[in-house]
Amino acid sequence: MSETLPPCPECASEYTYAMDTLLVCPECAHEWNAAAAADESSDEASAEIKDAVGNVLQDGDSVAIVKTMKVKGAQSALKSGTKVRNIRLTPGSGDHDIFAKVDGFGPMELKSSIVKKI
Repeated sequence: MSETLPPCPECASEYTYAMDTLLVCPECAHEWNAAAAADESSDEASAEIKDAVGNVLQDGDSVAIVKTMKVKGAQSALKSGTKVRNIRLTPGSGDHDIFAKVDGFGPMELKSSIVKKI
């Protein structure tokens, strides 16, 4: 066997084996498709989250809201120009790919299409 299989993504066991099109871990019984896992990891690495103007966002950036929007459950709206500091990017979680604590509103998820990097 000259072919080396990748370790298990769940428990990092090196004793994985191939079963049809799946790879299986005998220690934790995790099954995964090696081709799909390779595609997902390359997509995540190449996926950049950009703001409304096209600037690339990173964890810890400060942004400003560019569009006034209503917040469900809040009495007032999130006004345009509101500054949000120390954002965290959460790719792969749907449309809302920024997690931040907004002053006066608390923790919330925002869309990158309504913010602009400061």
